[in-house]
Amino acid sequence: MKWRRKEEPAPPMEEPAVPDTGWATTSMSTGAMANWTAVVRWSAWGLLLTGPLLGGLALASTAQPVAVPTRAEAPRAQPASSDAVAPAGFAELYVAAYVKAGDSDADAQELAAYYPAARSMSWSAEGGAERAESASAVQVRQIEGGYWSVTVAARITGSSKGTKSGSVRYFQVPVRATGGRGTSGWTAAALPAEVAAPTGSKGAAPELSYGAGHAPLDSDPAVQTVRGFLAAYLTGGGELDRYLSPGTTLHAVRPAPYTAVTVTQIADHGQGPAEGAEKQTPPDGVQRQLLVDVEGDGKHTGGRPMTYAIELRARDGRWEVAALEAAPALATSPNSSDS
Repeated sequence: MKWRRKEEPAPPMEEPAVPDTGWATTSMSTGAMANWTAVVRWSAWGLLLTGPLLGGLALASTAQPVAVPTRAEAPRAQPASSDAVAPAGFAELYVAAYVKAGDSDADAQELAAYYPAARSMSWSAEGGAERAESASAVQVRQIEGGYWSVTVAARITGSSKGTKSGSVRYFQVPVRATGGRGTSGWTAAALPAEVAAPTGSKGAAPELSYGAGHAPLDSDPAVQTVRGFLAAYLTGGGELDRYLSPGTTLHAVRPAPYTAVTVTQIADHGQGPAEGAEKQTPPDGVQRQLLVDVEGDGKHTGGRPMTYAIELRARDGRWEVAALEAAPALATSPNSSDS
């Protein structure tokens, strides 16, 4: 009999000891691990997709509202200003071309420069029968942005029936700017319309704020200054600067339009100097505002009347020209109030 050694069951294998780190450990099955991995993956995708949306919402909640530009309103009709100078001048030239236009191609081309539709128009009258001896804008109204109505007064000479040669007639002209904001030109929107004289175009002469005029006194030093100044200014006789107050800049008229200038009358602003004061030496800084009537004589003109408003200032015992005023001073109306 052979003896066989009884095989004892192998002892169970011990799992390696896990070092104690102080953190509790739990075991997880393979299925649980897979589920956990899926949750983590989907959570990451969710954050990736919703991140921009959440960022946009946060930005919108803190950003300031953005102003949205609105369509600009058309300018309302308003009184004419310095911007109306150009359309007024255009209207004057247009009326002058219109008055003398006739059935010739040359007249049509000239008129078309102002009103393009004139190229296709026919005229029964002969050109040149009437002419605008002078034309001047007397009223300008802005209808809307870039669009004006200009009333032009023209002195017409010629043989038109029912009208007196040399009479003043009025034409209303619609003028439109071309070229957008950076206006590059002007064009007429229609032919001129002859109209009645604008109301209020004529009126009484305004009252000026000067005393009674009197003949210039040779003994008045101010008269001597005024005479010398006007001679240098209008005839080229003498040096102009010697009559000017320091800081005043004026230039003589060139070419000189007159050969002689005569002062015919002088009036002082307001009450004027006391009687006899004009013969005395004025203290420094004293001013006089004078309204001076003169007559100019030239090669082709004799005794042409003119009026100048001149401000004088005293310095070193003599009068000097401080300013050649743009217009005489008007009298204050009893109904007006100082602003």
